[in-house]
Amino acid sequence: MALGEPELGSGAVQVDRPTLDAHCTICYSTDVIPFRLSFQPGVALYEQVVYAARKAVISGQMRPGDPFPSVRVLSSALKINPNTAHKVITHLVNEGLLEVRPGTGTVVAQPSRSTAAERTYLLDNELEHLVVEARGLGMKIDDVIGALKAHWTRLEPAADAGPNPTSKGARRE
Repeated sequence: MALGEPELGSGAVQVDRPTLDAHCTICYSTDVIPFRLSFQPGVALYEQVVYAARKAVISGQMRPGDPFPSVRVLSSALKINPNTAHKVITHLVNEGLLEVRPGTGTVVAQPSRSTAAERTYLLDNELEHLVVEARGLGMKIDDVIGALKAHWTRLEPAADAGPNPTSKGARRE
């Protein structure tokens, strides 16, 4: 037993609570929010929520047609200003990741068709930033490619995954 842990008597139930890493101020992963989010100090909340939602869609955690939380639910569950939640949803709709269906709500959109050149153009700034950071750290291109492949594999949606386990009220760990 670790120092500071309460002793559990017979019949007591221990509740697992998410642990906070050294840089995380608040961690969110609820049945209402279909993606994991850890707020980091020094980064705009809006940018963090957009990134977490984008990552969930791209990785396949959220699939086309899955419901996305409303402004009210998002702001309440994440304890953020409703204007910030609205800005997040508007940004994701404008980016083409979400679509608003009258009478149904906001859902994850079908991926749009684009050319390789268009997709590459969208990553130009991020790629340049990656190269500058990697060179600043003294990394070799093979190390960067290896790290990129590891992240790519980790985020790749499982091809044989059945129904999305995080949609329609399913419980997540």
